[in-house]
Amino acid sequence: MKLDEQALHGGPDARGPVPHDFSTNANACGPCPMAVQALAQVDAARYPDPRYTALRETLGRFHGVAAERIVIAASASEFIARITAAAAQQGGRAVWLPRHAYGDYARAAAAWGLDVRREPESPTGHALVWCCDPSSPLGEVQRDLAALVEAVEDSGTCVLDLAYEPLRLEGCLELGAAQRDRVWQMWTPNKALGLTGVRAAYAIAPSDASGLPERLDRLAPSWPLGAHGVALLEAWTLAETQAWLDASRGQLRSWKREQQALCTALGWSVLPSVANYFCARPDASNAPRSEALREAGIQLRDASSFGLPGHVRLAVLPPASQAALGQTWARARSQ
Repeated sequence: MKLDEQALHGGPDARGPVPHDFSTNANACGPCPMAVQALAQVDAARYPDPRYTALRETLGRFHGVAAERIVIAASASEFIARITAAAAQQGGRAVWLPRHAYGDYARAAAAWGLDVRREPESPTGHALVWCCDPSSPLGEVQRDLAALVEAVEDSGTCVLDLAYEPLRLEGCLELGAAQRDRVWQMWTPNKALGLTGVRAAYAIAPSDASGLPERLDRLAPSWPLGAHGVALLEAWTLAETQAWLDASRGQLRSWKREQQALCTALGWSVLPSVANYFCARPDASNAPRSEALREAGIQLRDASSFGLPGHVRLAVLPPASQAALGQTWARARSQ
C-alpha cells in the first residue's frame, strides 16, 4: 500500500511514543483516575455480554435516551466504516464532508466506491452527511451546523461526530434536543479520559432511525468491545468522572492560553479554536525541522492530509512540553 493510501493519524510512529506528543488530541490532564481504577478491576478471563445489555442501559440513562438507541462500536473509526457500509448497501452514491475533516470519513467512502462531496456544496441529496463539532482539525464550531441538519433529506443519514464535545473549552453545542434527535451522535470518550489506547465508542441513533440500527448490528463483529472497553464506557458515565473532566477543562484553558502565546512568540500564525487543540502555521516549512523535533522527543501533527498544507495541529500540553517545543524550535531555527 502506498503511503498516501494509508490512514494518517497522530500518535506513536514506528520508533515508538515520544515524551511530548502534540499530535493527538487526548486530554493532557489524564489519564482519568476513575477510569484507570475501573480498568484495573476488569475480569478479562470472561467474554462480556454480546448484547451489552447493561452497558446500553447505563449509556441510555446517561444521555436520557432509550437503551435501544445505543449502538456499541469498537472505535469511532470502526463505526465510520460500518455506517458507510450500511449507506452503500442501501443504495447510497455520495457522502458529504466538511471542507476540512477527519480522513477516515473519506477513506470509508472510497472503500465502497462512493463519491465524496465537500463544503461548500450543499449536503442535500447525499446518502451520508458528516458533521463534527468542535471540528477536526481546526477545533472550531462547525459553521451553519443547525442549517446542515435541517438540509439533510429524510432519505439521508446525518452523523454528528462528538469526539471533542467533552473537550470543548468555550461555548456549547449549538443544537437543541429536537435537532440532536434527528442525527446520529457518535461519542468516543477515550480522548476526554486521556486513555486513547483503550478502543471503545458508541453512537446514539436518531429517535426515528428507520431500521438502520438493526442493520448496523448485523454488520457488527461479535463482541466489538472487550471487557476493558466496557469498563471504560461504564466509568465514563460516573458523576465522579464528569467532575474530574470539568476540572480538567479549567486546567486545559490555562495551558491553552500559554501554548497559543508561545506559538505566537515563535512567529507562528495561530488559528482560532474552542477545543483542547488548535492549528497553526509555523514561520517556515516544518519539514527541515521535523527530524530535530522528533529527536528531541516532540511530535506535531502535520495538517496537510486535512487540506491545510503548511500547518500543524497541536494538542494542548502542560508547560514542560511547551517549553521543550519552544526551545527545540528556536535551536533548529538558528542552525
